[in-house]
Amino acid sequence: VQLQASGGGLVQAGDSLRLSCAASGHTFSSVIMGWFRQAPGKAREFVAAISWNGGMTHYADSIKGRFTISRDNAKNTVWLQMNSLKAEDTAVYYCAADTDRANLHRTVVHHTSAYRYWGRGTQVTVSS
Repeated sequence: VQLQASGGGLVQAGDSLRLSCAASGHTFSSVIMGWFRQAPGKAREFVAAISWNGGMTHYADSIKGRFTISRDNAKNTVWLQMNSLKAEDTAVYYCAADTDRANLHRTVVHHTSAYRYWGRGTQVTVSS
């Protein structure tokens, strides 16, 4: 699975951004998708994940209620809508995928090791 994230940029606190991740190389409707982020000097952290059919989602507590993950299997694309952005949301955002549906379980979904495929990140910078 090849992944290409886009949509990052420089915004002010309170603004919104929508990140996109285009996938290719595998039947998109059979993979779970996730978003992670990594701030300078920090470990990569889980943001959100979505099941192969969009019926189940998981969110990190830090972004719950502000971010929404969605997907369109006909377009081979997953999005991360980010609202009410804060300075602490500044990071490089990565999309990730895996073909093992079991990795969507709440006990493993937030681990980077649950995702075999990773795209290059897109920078999100939120100025306060």
